Amino acid sequence: MYFSSEATSSGVSERLFTLDGIPGVLWSPVDAIGPRPLMLLGHGGGQHKTAPGVLARAHRYAAHFGFAVVAIDAPGHGDRPRTAYDERFSAELRQKMAAGEPVGALIAQDNATRATQAVPEWQATLDALQDLDCVGAGGPVGYWGVSLGSMIGMPFVAAEPRITAAVFGLVGYDTLTDPAARITIPVQFLFQWDDEIVPRAAGLALFDAIASPEKTLHANSGRHVDLPRFEMDSDERFFARHLVGGTASTTVA
Repeated sequence: MYFSSEATSSGVSERLFTLDGIPGVLWSPVDAIGPRPLMLLGHGGGQHKTAPGVLARAHRYAAHFGFAVVAIDAPGHGDRPRTAYDERFSAELRQKMAAGEPVGALIAQDNATRATQAVPEWQATLDALQDLDCVGAGGPVGYWGVSLGSMIGMPFVAAEPRITAAVFGLVGYDTLTDPAARITIPVQFLFQWDDEIVPRAAGLALFDAIASPEKTLHANSGRHVDLPRFEMDSDERFFARHLVGGTASTTVA
């Protein structure tokens, strides 16, 4: 893991890194020393590791809880090179959207392809992070990611016993049924009732397929991109319970 730059803002350090060609960013409290809970953030489709929503969550988890927080660019996103496949997918997606055709199946197929590459990349990133003094091995690890972040995150969490709790959502595809059945950690699932990309029945069926004894469905009215901002507060309470065993005001030294 090679760190290329560092900046600080409001008591939070932001360090850019690369790991075997994977661009990422690590946020932590300034001068953080010693093990702490780790949050992994998966960005949505067409976004990147420092998209506004990712950045807002990262700063809140680092500043309010003292967590180490990490995001990496998914294949074909952010600072990753774009391939001929990426260009073909983007062109077909634009064509279907311009024609008013449904795009959910196309996006699901693309996201599943990217997940095949991204899951081992997340595992390698987690390996490297737990070698850092400011993270450490054996501590609690959370995963947050919706849409593409869930398409990658659900098979990742299903294959990774080090994850303690996870927030998923805005997905409902058949490709996730098998990993959902292998997820047994606490899960919070975010669902948009009027999602134009994910059919309502498919999203509810995926939530039902998750094997976790503790799982909660948060359904809100609105389309795919209309996830309410107050769900960020709910996510914080969820991770506070499961990563530090406290409330949203808990701070890790």
